[in-house]
Amino acid sequence: MTEIKIMVCRHSVFYSPVIALIAKGFLEKEGLSGTYQVLPAGSSITEEVASGRMGVGQAAVSLSWPDLEKAQNPSVAQFAQINTFDGFFIAAREPDSNFTWDKLKSGKFMYVHGGQPEAMLRYGASKRGLDLDEVQGINKSSTQDMMDSWRKLEGDFFHEQGSYPQQLEHEKYAHIVASVGDAVGPVAFSSLICRWEWLETDEAKRFSNAYRTSREWVNTSDPEEIARAEASFFSDHSAEAVAQAIRTYQQMGTWSGDVAIPKNLYENALNVFQHSKLISQRHPYEKVVVPPP
Repeated sequence: MTEIKIMVCRHSVFYSPVIALIAKGFLEKEGLSGTYQVLPAGSSITEEVASGRMGVGQAAVSLSWPDLEKAQNPSVAQFAQINTFDGFFIAAREPDSNFTWDKLKSGKFMYVHGGQPEAMLRYGASKRGLDLDEVQGINKSSTQDMMDSWRKLEGDFFHEQGSYPQQLEHEKYAHIVASVGDAVGPVAFSSLICRWEWLETDEAKRFSNAYRTSREWVNTSDPEEIARAEASFFSDHSAEAVAQAIRTYQQMGTWSGDVAIPKNLYENALNVFQHSKLISQRHPYEKVVVPPP
């Protein structure tokens, strides 16, 4: 049985379509096996995949743009969509059914700094009438550091992917008040990458078949059932928190549609990065994205 080494940039319920490949046995049904690893700090997911150390990676179309900014061809192919919305939530110390984004200026905001998470947050904030530079931010080195610091009562607002905010809510440390995905709108947020030459292999076709099945299952199945299947991947989270995050993502339409990366969502991602001046030009879809095998 051929083994596919899968590596993700971030570990969260947001990537359930990838996790379920292993957790629900969809790879095995295609005669494949899989391993799941999280990108070590300081490493590059594109380098891990381009080098062949990893077979498939969780990335984003935006990770192909630095190569194009240097007038180089992207080192990896972006071949399938994972999420069509930003998956980050904003939580507060107290419940607030009338939350507006300008309230972030009233306290300290612990948010994920740098890269796509911050670019999306800035873009979403701007659409809600807020300049993120007006907010007093707290920067931590990792999600675990953020969770630990929040539990020690540092900060007034918290920003992370599910099911971390849901877990804090379950522990009665926080209350979710907003979704960055709602503010940003549909976008090519995260995708699967591979080596260009791998696309033509039978292994790639079988992997894509398994992934289509996995994403559809995660999108349509009972959240509690999915949470049970993924329990070993989230041993430090309650089943209720995991299920609630899955339910919210399903309702948002995060995993709906075909696994191909839509061109309009790619263009929306360009809008986000141009807003933060992280790219100098609009890079062509055809140089980055390929159809799923």
